[in-house]
Amino acid sequence: MFGIPGKQAVTLTPAAAKQIARLMERQGARGLRIGVKKGGCAGMEYTMDYVAELNPMDEVVEQDGARVAIAPMAQMFLFGTEIDYQVSALEASFKFNNPNVAEACGCGESIKFKDQPTG
Repeated sequence: MFGIPGKQAVTLTPAAAKQIARLMERQGARGLRIGVKKGGCAGMEYTMDYVAELNPMDEVVEQDGARVAIAPMAQMFLFGTEIDYQVSALEASFKFNNPNVAEACGCGESIKFKDQPTG
């Protein structure tokens, strides 16, 4: 496990926790797994997948009926992140307020982390 003992790797706003709990119930999932992968114009993208079984290596955050599992390789990139769920006239989406991000692309779909090699 990565991080500071007693401190959750990520936090969820009430809106995010409510939406994650709703998605878990609708899909019959045990939670949502959050990770990162190479891609997008800034170099990395967030991933979100339904979890049927928790991986013992996942960092698990539970809040208000929501369960988020953070993939092992993503833990160092997501530590300290606040996950929000925002609804506007044009879209509804999860927003990651991540202190580890150095840059984001114009569309907001991909990010570059601090001290991440380029290329």
